[in-house]
Amino acid sequence: MNKMGTAILIYDAKCSLCRGCMKWIELHAVRADIFEFIPCQSDERRKRFPNVADETCLQTLHLVLSDNQIFAGDEALPEIINRLRGFRWLYALFKLPIIRVFLYALYRWVANNRYIISQTIKPLIEE
Repeated sequence: MNKMGTAILIYDAKCSLCRGCMKWIELHAVRADIFEFIPCQSDERRKRFPNVADETCLQTLHLVLSDNQIFAGDEALPEIINRLRGFRWLYALFKLPIIRVFLYALYRWVANNRYIISQTIKPLIEE
């Protein structure tokens, strides 16, 4: 495995589904320091990433790589998957055009309905 720098995940901390996903990602990371998690609503995010607007980061997940490249929403998913134990093989699937189209549609639906989904499934991970 080539050495990857720490990737920063900016997420909606008011969404229990989002918080649960961040915990799941943390538990499956290839190394303990591969991800840093920053709530969209935090002053730290505003100070470190002023180019990521409040309304934008509340609409979609953002991943900032060590070279400051930013991926948003479904574009972040392959990069996240590539940093997870046992799931890295899925990275190649994300390169297939049909998977990209499906992934975008699925991600947008989940992102747009995350508060309803959160209430429906009542995630075990709460603050």
